[in-house]
Amino acid sequence: MKILKLTSLIGVLLFLACHKPKTETTEIEETPLKEVVEERPNQKLTIEQQIMSAILAAPAEVREGAKVYGYDSEGNFTTLRVGTNEMICIADDPNKEGFQVVAYHKELEPYMARGRALKAQGIGFPEHRDMREKEADEGKLQMPKNAATLHILSGKNAWFDTKSSEVRNASYRYVVYIPYATQESTGLSLEANAPGHPWLMFPGRANAHIMITPPIEADQ
Repeated sequence: MKILKLTSLIGVLLFLACHKPKTETTEIEETPLKEVVEERPNQKLTIEQQIMSAILAAPAEVREGAKVYGYDSEGNFTTLRVGTNEMICIADDPNKEGFQVVAYHKELEPYMARGRALKAQGIGFPEHRDMREKEADEGKLQMPKNAATLHILSGKNAWFDTKSSEVRNASYRYVVYIPYATQESTGLSLEANAPGHPWLMFPGRANAHIMITPPIEADQ
């Protein structure tokens, strides 16, 4: 009887190990959000707090000189700080559910800015993603000449701790854009070999990119 129970347990564990969910998200609009018990209302941060929280998405060594976009008192998207280096950050949108700040290399700005413009016209995702890809193929939209990274720090119930100047209950995700990269040119798999492993999405297309989603810590 004990042997039968042990055999059944081993079978269940093997099934779970072989059926791990695959992450299909890629753009800023599709950030995967963590589930936690506590729910928090959207924060209304000051300009200074928006800047302090937005730059946390960027690597530490480039935060001080990063350009920062955010929102004014009426919720309009605007420039909060002019940058002096290659990094651009965006503060959390107080009118969107959850918390998300992002940072990306300036080489991605034409692609990101075009996405914002199309979204403002009421064009949804993935429609504006496909439109940008077509424009890039036609040479109308400039894409990065080299690999360029998008850093995303987000969480469904994440929030910015104004006392400690830290983003709580959030996790990172990275998207490294390499236009027209393929499995053959990168040596990457087209799906993650294990949790946290990099993989190539949209191979051979203008918006080809490497996805890296570090595993979420159990206590977060």
